[in-house]
Amino acid sequence: MKAGKRKVDVVIISDVHLGTYGCHAQELLEYLKSIQPETLILNGDIIDIWQFSKKYWPKSHMQVVKKITDFLTKGVKVYYVTGNHDEMLRKFDGLRMGSLEIVNKVVLNLNGKKAWIFHGDVFDVTMQHSKWLAKLGAIGYDTLILLNRFVNLTSEALGRGKISLSKRIKNSVKSAVKFINNFEQTAAEIAASNGYDYVICGHIHQPEMRMIHTQEGAVTYLNSGDWIENLTALEFHRGKWSIYTYQSDCVKQEETVEAEAYLDNHQLFNNLLQEFQLLKH
Repeated sequence: MKAGKRKVDVVIISDVHLGTYGCHAQELLEYLKSIQPETLILNGDIIDIWQFSKKYWPKSHMQVVKKITDFLTKGVKVYYVTGNHDEMLRKFDGLRMGSLEIVNKVVLNLNGKKAWIFHGDVFDVTMQHSKWLAKLGAIGYDTLILLNRFVNLTSEALGRGKISLSKRIKNSVKSAVKFINNFEQTAAEIAASNGYDYVICGHIHQPEMRMIHTQEGAVTYLNSGDWIENLTALEFHRGKWSIYTYQSDCVKQEETVEAEAYLDNHQLFNNLLQEFQLLKH
């Protein structure tokens, strides 16, 4: 993460859940420090107002907020798209403060194509009819993440890799898989009927980028994932979308460091060999 800052046209992050134990704020901070975006879209659930507690607000969480403020001072356009965990901000829809704008949705024109961006909780039946159940589920999810961290500490101590309990549950429960598929299909169908080329959501913590065909036409569905489990973001640069993954970036960084170390050692060996040959003569 110490390489020069990458220029990116548009960056979209969602479901950071600052103020909760599951939030990987330090990793997000490293990512934000590594990029130079023209537009930053915070696609909902950035600050978890549902579970916010004055007792838990680590320094790294505050540093993420400061980094976003730093982008604003440098003229980066920042859209704060409201989600269900920060729904209290929805009454401020349309509020502008410098280059910051609070909105419930965003429509961007990207190289002649329209991108429809919103959090996605409007498709969640639980949110619409049983908000108390959704809040209870959020608490349970946060507890599961804490348990997952303990399990991973034990697993790594035994020489085994990390596992994601919530991912395993999602992948094993048919209703969860069906919900995700229905979510993506519904988003694509509504986007196509309104003439959008891209539909971009968060909410379900499932990073994705794929073409979905509907009766109204084809739409590219994208999801920015989260910074609880997947540690992902969406990037649009030079006319192309990509999913940024923190873990993959770390592997690349390690490989680069190892390669540089190898080259340094190889150069050192060649220098010593040359000196030895000179001594022989």
